[in-house]
Order: sequence, then C-alpha cells, then structure tokens
Amino acid sequence: MIVWTVANQKGGVGKTTTTISLAGILAEQGHRVLLVDTDPHASLSYYFGIESEDLDLSVYELFSQVSSREQILQTLCPTQYPNIDILPATMGLATLDRSMGAKGGMGLVLKKAVQKVVDCYDYVLIDCPPVLGVLMVNALAAADRIIIPVQTEFLALKGLDRMIKTMEIMQGEQIEKFQFTIVPTMFDKRTTASILAFKKLQEVYSNKIWPGVVPVDTNLRNASSAQRVPSDYAPNSRGTLAYKSLLNFLNKQIVKK
Repeated sequence: MIVWTVANQKGGVGKTTTTISLAGILAEQGHRVLLVDTDPHASLSYYFGIESEDLDLSVYELFSQVSSREQILQTLCPTQYPNIDILPATMGLATLDRSMGAKGGMGLVLKKAVQKVVDCYDYVLIDCPPVLGVLMVNALAAADRIIIPVQTEFLALKGLDRMIKTMEIMQGEQIEKFQFTIVPTMFDKRTTASILAFKKLQEVYSNKIWPGVVPVDTNLRNASSAQRVPSDYAPNSRGTLAYKSLLNFLNKQIVKK
C-alpha cells in the first residue's frame, strides 16, 4: 500500500483537486483507493456528496478513541466510484488542536489507523488542511511521499517556503527524511507571472519538482460542480492529461525509492 499526503500551508493551491484527480485515475486503472479527509471544511467529503453533518463516524473518532480495524471499516464511506472509499471529515476536527494537541502520542494516530486496513487498498491519499497542527502532523507522518501543490504565482512560493521549513522541523535528526514532490498548479501560459513563478520553482527546487505543470482548466471546476472525478468528467482535458503525467512521474519515484 502506497500512502501519499497532499499538503501545503497555503490554501487555494489545488490540494483537493490534486487528491481527487489522482484518485480518479488510479481507480480507473483498477487500483483500490482510500481517500482520507483531514480538513474540517470537508471539501473532499462534500465533493463526493457526503454531508458531514449527517455522519455518526468520521476521522475525528480516530483521534478521540482507540479505533479497531472494524471501527475504521465502519467509518468508511463508499463513493459513486467502486474503487474509491473515503474516511470523511467533520467540523469536529477543528477542535482537535485545542482538545488533544498537548496529549502525548498523537502524532502517529493516522499512520496506525491506515496500517490497520493495509490489505484493503493499493493507495491511500490524504487531503490536508492548510494549517499546521495535529492533523497535518499526522498526515505528514503517515506519508510515503508528500505531494505539495503550488500555484504558479509568487505569493504561493512563500507558502512553499513555510511548508519546507515545517517538514525540516518535523524531521529533526531523523535519518530517513521526508520524500516530497512539488507540483506546479494553475499554470497560465498567457501570463508572465505564471511563467516567472514556474521558472523560479525550477531554479530553487530543481531536484524536488515535477517537471510538468497542471494548467488552468475550467473542466476541473466543472467536474467539481458535477461531483465527478475529472478523468470521468473530461477524460481528454488538459487538466486530466496533466494529472495522468504526474501520476506516471510519482509511480516512477516509488520504484526509485
């Protein structure tokens, strides 16, 4: 089972879109995919028509109690895509830092939970909130690789700097360092700002960046409105083709690891 965490401390850079797009392509290829929504806003859950307010169980319960394999399986919500399940989020997650942030042993809750269903899925994709706290720490600790979407504009580059520093602090003196890939998103070849930001990313993070870009594509937004994964809604769109290229790149990194 491969675990990818999609994270950035800046909002609006395409984290949820990246998570959903990769999941859709993986599912079409026949892989069993588990999505984990750790954002209290529950955008990933809502994308698949799951109303978080109506749920009895969510990711919150993984932190508030010791969960068995059976409880985790009961928390899963199916989606309209047979190969995609989701551990949904609720607003209760927003209280975790206040209620449990100082409690010992909270950094590996998600990793331990995912390991209990290791035989059920080929890939796990974790969508993160844009806030450093218990949830992001757990998501980073659970990951085999961290995918960092970065909008190709200069303010987003500052958010990337904070994300890199966060990972460095978390790693401390650990021998095994976080493996991460930077993904340029919302690239608009018509604008000088996008082109310059992409070049800057290539210069500063040459050995950590995916060489492609996810372009601005209205099909990604329209797929969201239709509550369909982009590869199903618009299989030949620029956005879908870009994410297929990204997936091929990420899978090659697994072989190299």
